[in-house]
Amino acid sequence: MEEELTQLEHRIEEIVTLYEGVKAENRELRGRVAKLEADNRAHAEKLRLATDKLESLLARLPQV
Repeated sequence: MEEELTQLEHRIEEIVTLYEGVKAENRELRGRVAKLEADNRAHAEKLRLATDKLESLLARLPQV
């Protein structure tokens, strides 16, 4: 009985350690996702500005 409790205690400690590792990894991944989403928004805005500028230039070209 004592040995079973000791094994259970060790297993619980392993699970808690794994949980903490996964929790830290999840926090890191959420940070990376937030940064990538911000980068994506910035690139989308640059693309929108470039598209607007190109459309403006095309509108100024003489019609053939």
